[in-house]
Amino acid sequence: MNENELSAIIVDCCFRIHTKLGPGLLESVYEEILCYELREIGIYYTRQTGIPVYYNELILELGFRADIIVEEKVIIEIKSIESIAPVHKKQLLTYLKLTGLKLGLLVNFNAALIKDGITRIVNRL
Repeated sequence: MNENELSAIIVDCCFRIHTKLGPGLLESVYEEILCYELREIGIYYTRQTGIPVYYNELILELGFRADIIVEEKVIIEIKSIESIAPVHKKQLLTYLKLTGLKLGLLVNFNAALIKDGITRIVNRL
């Protein structure tokens, strides 16, 4: 499956979750349930994966933690906040550049409509 196909599946899962639960829960709750949904349909993912940062000869073993990485192709960053700030988008783009992945989804489950809470971030896709 390519990034776009995975993205469609992830968005569908987020829609189902948001329809059933609505906004207002903790990010960790949405993360757990999204992982459940992915597992139920047989999609491989890793959760809270530590990603190193390399700077010249310096290696920071834990530069950041990706909320969810799906099929080693798509990073999902989950939020449950009033509104997405520009820094959140830049942060996800940096994650993509550090991992060499091409697609990230910034999902804010606190949006009134989940379609307004999903931002697609691309890195050379």
